[in-house]
Amino acid sequence: MQKYNSICITYEIKKLVDKLIKSILRLNRYYYLTNFYSFLLAVAIRGFFALLFLIAIIFCIDFFLVDINTLINIFFEKYSAKLLLSVFFISESFLGLLPPELFLAWASKSSHPYLNVFILATLSYLGGIVSYIIGGYLYLIPFIKSFIELKISKHIINMRKWGGFFIVLGALTPVPHSLVSLSSGLIKYNFKKYLLWSLFRYLRFLLYALVIFKILKF
Repeated sequence: MQKYNSICITYEIKKLVDKLIKSILRLNRYYYLTNFYSFLLAVAIRGFFALLFLIAIIFCIDFFLVDINTLINIFFEKYSAKLLLSVFFISESFLGLLPPELFLAWASKSSHPYLNVFILATLSYLGGIVSYIIGGYLYLIPFIKSFIELKISKHIINMRKWGGFFIVLGALTPVPHSLVSLSSGLIKYNFKKYLLWSLFRYLRFLLYALVIFKILKF
């Protein structure tokens, strides 16, 4: 009897593994046919060169013009933390017009750098939620919905094809998180899933902070 039960359990495990493998292969084929891997490679290359460009700008300013740390201190001493964080939140809520790296540079010079990185990541996360809500409301206004869909059609198409994976890309890479969030709201993507996938925004801020902090200490 015990041997029979053991065989049954082994058979069920094998069925489960086979089913999992088939699901992974189907997903792999789907993402291959919809050019997800090509898009991912292009985003990775763009992100790499964007980071190289940022490093080059910092070194050029520091070497040819003025000490970069002094410049950051002069600029950010003129404005209060509340004002800077407010501007950042507005930017992250409406199209992400200002690069987060600028504010991470400010965080590196604050008395509690990693606390401010966490605050910035949280504001970015909340700004994405605002964009999602805006997208949901725009969905209810036909002519505005059509206009926005035309302007960000590429993001909407990708959102419909790849769902959560595209939100992760928006959270981690140079793909604008605000526009991805707006697209999510426009197509009524599941809000709970959106909140879950967008948590990768925190990882993005931590990784970029580690790089920027190291550069500015160089």
